[in-house]
Amino acid sequence: MTTPRPVDDLLTLLERTPSTVRGLLEDLPADLLHADEGEDTFSPFSVLGHLVQGEVDDWVPRAEWILEHGEAKPFAPFDRFAHIERTRDTGLDELLTEFETLRARGLETIRSLMERGIDLETRGRHPELGEVTLGELLATWAVHDLNHIAQIVRVVAHQFEDDVGPWNAYLPILEPRRP
Repeated sequence: MTTPRPVDDLLTLLERTPSTVRGLLEDLPADLLHADEGEDTFSPFSVLGHLVQGEVDDWVPRAEWILEHGEAKPFAPFDRFAHIERTRDTGLDELLTEFETLRARGLETIRSLMERGIDLETRGRHPELGEVTLGELLATWAVHDLNHIAQIVRVVAHQFEDDVGPWNAYLPILEPRRP
């Protein structure tokens, strides 16, 4: 078994996500911002909405739930598509700002918990996966961010797939998406 990454590394990644997403999406033409990979997939705008929804309903609330309830009660399932209705009439800049604000608040909460000496091996119960630890939740949060940053980049890259001609052979980002 490998040693988990230090929490500071995870927090650094989590802290950078809002500015990374802003850099990728700000001033992006609407056709790229709303492009997707087909039915039930996320556009870059939807990814942002999903990240915001995670700040509201997922990461920090689940960390607090684990610390309060341990394995006794599973935390509520996360609705991966709740953001669609919530962000229907929200502009990009408003959503980016909301994400930045919520993420800063969430990281402040996690840092405060860390200062109190919480145990990252504290166990909780995921409604589908079963037993999980607080440390695993924090690592998953950071990797989830990276996954969605990659998704934004991949979706935008695919909008130019026909334009790159034979260079397609050198661009693995344009390989078909795995199911």
